[in-house]
Amino acid sequence: MNRPIESITNTGSGGVLVEVECHITNSLPSVIIVGLAQKAVDEAKERVRSAFAASNLQFPKKRITINLAPADTPKDSSSFDLAIAVAIMYEAGLVQSSNLQNNLFFGELSLNGTIRPVRGIVGKLIAAKNFNKRACVIPYKNLSQAQLVPGMQILACKNLKELYQLLSGIKPAEVQSTKKIQNNPNIEISQYLDINEVSGQIRAKRALEIAAAGNHNILLAGPPGTGKSMLAKVLPGILPKMDQAETLDVTQIHSLANRNFDQIVHTRPFRAPHHSSSHTAIVGGGQNPKPGEVSLAHCGILFLDELPEFSRTTLESLRQPLEDKFVTISRTKESVIYPADFLLVATANPCPCGYYGTSKGCSCSAATIVKYQQKLSGPILDRIDMYIEVDDVKHRNLLDKKHGESSFEIQKRVSAARSLQYNRSGGRLNANLSNAQIKKHLALTSEALELLNKAAEKLNISARSYMKILKVARTIADLDSSKNVKEAHVGEAVQYRRNNNKQII
Repeated sequence: MNRPIESITNTGSGGVLVEVECHITNSLPSVIIVGLAQKAVDEAKERVRSAFAASNLQFPKKRITINLAPADTPKDSSSFDLAIAVAIMYEAGLVQSSNLQNNLFFGELSLNGTIRPVRGIVGKLIAAKNFNKRACVIPYKNLSQAQLVPGMQILACKNLKELYQLLSGIKPAEVQSTKKIQNNPNIEISQYLDINEVSGQIRAKRALEIAAAGNHNILLAGPPGTGKSMLAKVLPGILPKMDQAETLDVTQIHSLANRNFDQIVHTRPFRAPHHSSSHTAIVGGGQNPKPGEVSLAHCGILFLDELPEFSRTTLESLRQPLEDKFVTISRTKESVIYPADFLLVATANPCPCGYYGTSKGCSCSAATIVKYQQKLSGPILDRIDMYIEVDDVKHRNLLDKKHGESSFEIQKRVSAARSLQYNRSGGRLNANLSNAQIKKHLALTSEALELLNKAAEKLNISARSYMKILKVARTIADLDSSKNVKEAHVGEAVQYRRNNNKQII
């Protein structure tokens, strides 16, 4: 029996090291794969056989048994094709053990011998590091993603014949190592809608700047046509570019769900699911759990337009990710944890027709308005840091050429404020601070504390809302480059808090 060839299967706990064993005996030619292999893995025998023929490699005309250990762990990825092929090559004497160098093998084989890219390569390499495995053979098209993972020695191959030549010593191997990914020069702030294109709405623009600086969730409420959706779409342009660690995290998540799973994600995600989206599409899950919109928005923005139109079940399921910054999906077979640290931007109308409380006539009955507003529960609204009422813009101001600062100017202040937060709290933004951390870093003046306590009593806010006001005030102080949180900072933060004594919208 040969030494096993190793690969990784992704699981909810991060990954399991899989040993691919091959046993060849003199019997009728056949290939049998055992070890709880799903349909995609079992079909590998036909792909491997055709890839051998296309690569001019002698496929053993014997009984071949492939075992994927541990046998009680489900395997459902086509990424085992390459490990199975190498195990057969070694057992048939085509390559020597000394040339395998304890590599892990990932790759899907096409019928012509080409090694196709596989889904979730970043997660597989991170799992390999956890098993103290640093050398990996991967598809060439996965190389750019793989180089995001630090400390790995990567051998990228385009086809099975090339891999055979490398393992047999015919061709020298060119091992790639990790490199720092530079921001794509083609991705500029100009690709986003500039904030100065929004007419008026000075208060809402200021609120967006604060939300971007501290990663605070924000709700924009108001009648139709006031620019709520437009305001949400300018937010990506004032957020700083992602660093190496964020690029790694976002690419890893998107490689599990997107069609372009072999590409690096350079820009912060902006996810805007329709209100008719299913609960599973928003939160994640399915028979084989996949990331939902809350996870695909990690390190970016989740935009929920017309928040009350989403189902009650979907909205209530946002409680955990809004509070804990991750989502747990439990199924009978496994439990999966996906990160979900996003900035929530939501919009809402005051009623189904949208004109309740405005100068225009409202066609909704009182019962309809109450039912509409009650779709948003108190616990969900309590987790939103900032509440902004967006008013109508005067018609004569719509065609003005200049509407204030550009996104680039605001982005510089946001980046500076975030740098202060990272340096002060060890890499965390104000919205993500625990109660103990906010008490430690608050530096609240006595006048500001007195104002906050009076406002909290008058607005009848909860303990969670009290702490959220402090976090927003800390962000406002950071934008002013102030070491202490002063009375003016608390006063502005209180203005962005919903009054519990009246209806939300």
